[in-house]
Amino acid sequence: MSKRQLAMVMDLNKCIGCQTCTVACKTQWTNRNGREYMYWNNVETYPGTGYPKNWMELGGGFDAAGDLQPGIIPNLEADYGVPWDYNYDSLTTTGLLDNSGAAGFHPHVSPTWGPNWDEDQGAGAFPQDNYFFYLPRICNHCTNPGCLSACPRDAIFKREEDGVVLVDLDRCQGYRYCIAGCPYKKIYFNPKISKSEKCILCFPRIEQGLPPACAQQCVGRIRFVGFLDDEESQVYKLVHKYKVALGLRSDYGTQPNVYYIPPTESPAKFDAEGKIIEGSTRLPIEELEKLFGPAVHDSIKTLKAEMKKRKETGISELMDLLIAYQHSDMFRLDNNYYQQVAKENKRNPLAPVDTRYIAGKFTKAGGHH
Repeated sequence: MSKRQLAMVMDLNKCIGCQTCTVACKTQWTNRNGREYMYWNNVETYPGTGYPKNWMELGGGFDAAGDLQPGIIPNLEADYGVPWDYNYDSLTTTGLLDNSGAAGFHPHVSPTWGPNWDEDQGAGAFPQDNYFFYLPRICNHCTNPGCLSACPRDAIFKREEDGVVLVDLDRCQGYRYCIAGCPYKKIYFNPKISKSEKCILCFPRIEQGLPPACAQQCVGRIRFVGFLDDEESQVYKLVHKYKVALGLRSDYGTQPNVYYIPPTESPAKFDAEGKIIEGSTRLPIEELEKLFGPAVHDSIKTLKAEMKKRKETGISELMDLLIAYQHSDMFRLDNNYYQQVAKENKRNPLAPVDTRYIAGKFTKAGGHH
């Protein structure tokens, strides 16, 4: 058990599916050979097939008795899709007006599958009852990681100071049991180095008081990052005080530390004549129960009650938290804590490269940025 646990909360009511978080992660961490198909952060359309394909059906995690369940390792071509590039270089020598048929962008392979292949499709019949929402996913840095339990080399470990789950590449032999053991399929195999790699929760940034790249770049301000034992943090209040942030597929038994505010609103359905069906909603509660468990009922009830309270009285701490007036208020990363850890371990802590977020916890509530 780690001394402390870093966690992230994502508000699905604010995610617009722009993929800025995906690009921020991709350009910062997964830009070397062998990582072309890796998306440590991705935003899926739900309901949808997901990435890798049908990841919720590939096993892993633990049963009710705490035993590790068998899992399937996704196939690179069929389940992830072979990454492709376009003929940028050849365009400089291609005659664009010679009617040869060669002009234009062409992939170097025939794409068969990839991330967001079914983006914005969702479910239902347009325009009567179609629906979807966006589901961002990263490694959950679980308290009881299936990947760690599955690794026979002890190559996966949780950092004692903050619970971040990492891969020791010196110990990893590329057996890929970790991929089978992770029910979220957020570990990837690098065929160039024959090692497994995964989201590191941007710990080099965290240690300097900076939020993860996906959180800092998020244009919808949906991501909150902090320690679960910090009672003044937004993460603590959303998870423990108001209990509106829920783990994704907690039934897998891994105790995920990435939490979600479930979507609360959706348009009404239309009947065969195009008229609104009063009291109806397009988003089936059964889908939300599948993702977030039975606690989703109380979460939505609390969220709607606080929205009503805010509308009637103008006062709601929960709504102020979720609105996120100040970007810096969303991240309580306790830079001094990491400096103290470094001192205790006789390491020289690096000076913070940016002090904007260290001061975030001192900003006044309700201010505007």
